[in-house]
Amino acid sequence: MNPVPYPSQDDSARMTPEEVGSRMPDEETLYELADLFRVFGDSTRIKILCALSVSDLCVADIATLLSMNQSAISHQLRVLKQARLVRVTREGRSSIYGLDDDHVRTIFDQGFRHVRHIAPATERGAGK
Repeated sequence: MNPVPYPSQDDSARMTPEEVGSRMPDEETLYELADLFRVFGDSTRIKILCALSVSDLCVADIATLLSMNQSAISHQLRVLKQARLVRVTREGRSSIYGLDDDHVRTIFDQGFRHVRHIAPATERGAGK
C-alpha cells in the first residue's frame, strides 16, 4: 500500500470529496489497517511490545517481567505473531521473541510520541 499523500500545510485549497476519495486506499487495506490497530488495543500486548523494543526475550522472562503466567504471555505473543508484529527464533529448546522489524519499532515509537504530545505535562509527571 502506498501512503496516503497529504497536501502540504502551505496548501490552503481544500480538496473535493472526490479528490479525497481517489487518494484513499481500497476497503481491504483499510480493514487490514484497522485489524493492526486493534492489536495495539490491549495493554498486555503493549507491555510486551515495550519490553521487546528493549531486548529480545523468552516467554519465561516476559512473564517474570510482567508478573504474569507464561500461558497468558504465550497467548498474547501468538496474537502479536499473527499480526506480524513479533518474530520468534529458536535457541536450543527456547523460543526467543523480538520485534518483527523496524516498522514495528517505528509504529510503537510514533504511538509514544503521540501520547506524550497529547497528554498534559502534569499527567506525565512533569513539574513534580
